[in-house]
Amino acid sequence: MNEERLQKVIAHAGVASRRKAEELIAKGHVKVNGEVVKELGTKVTPNDEVKVDEVPISKEAPVYYLLYKPRGVITAVTDDKHRKTVVDILEEVPERIYPVGRLDYDTSGLLLLTNDGDLDNKLTHPKYEVEKTYVAKVKGIVTNDDLKHLRTGVVIEHRKTAKAKTKLIRTNKDSSIVQLTIHEGRNHQVKNMFEKIGHPVEKLSRETYGFLTLKGLQPGDYRPLKPHEVEELKELTGKTNR
Repeated sequence: MNEERLQKVIAHAGVASRRKAEELIAKGHVKVNGEVVKELGTKVTPNDEVKVDEVPISKEAPVYYLLYKPRGVITAVTDDKHRKTVVDILEEVPERIYPVGRLDYDTSGLLLLTNDGDLDNKLTHPKYEVEKTYVAKVKGIVTNDDLKHLRTGVVIEHRKTAKAKTKLIRTNKDSSIVQLTIHEGRNHQVKNMFEKIGHPVEKLSRETYGFLTLKGLQPGDYRPLKPHEVEELKELTGKTNR
């Protein structure tokens, strides 16, 4: 009989990403056949009853959405401060979806949401190097030397960032508009990179995720991914049936 790791089963059911599922298990939120399980190596079969916070999980068909996240919205499923979340925007979607990675509260732009735990896990893993392009309005006049530092990498929390791609779009009297493409996903990475070179971010938007763009969307709009887009995302991470 097929056995799978508990966190993978929870992720496949669209309850949470695999990493979040591991947190739920470790904190005692998960029961298997009526017993609380905290061991991450636990394997279950299709005949086992799995509950998260006393709610039985059921495997849903995978769905994939692209959202133009507005500023002032939390990248989360729920928020204990009762702020609007990205999942609230997609409230008409019947499946239990969650965001792939995150965008800060005051950052807008392209965000993926899904219930495919495997794909989420791979898209957010740095080894697959999925490129993301941001456009930032930053304080001060950015120089070529500043851009060179970003391209070669800056040290943040004792670790150097990977090489980036940069483009100076324009400068104003006391600010600059810069395009930055990275494939890492550390917390607040883009803001920290600009802070490191002395140009704090005033406004930030993620314009692309891999080959996906915001074309045709306004802040707050969303759409399901097309089948060929889903396949291409899977190919980016080596997760494809072809």
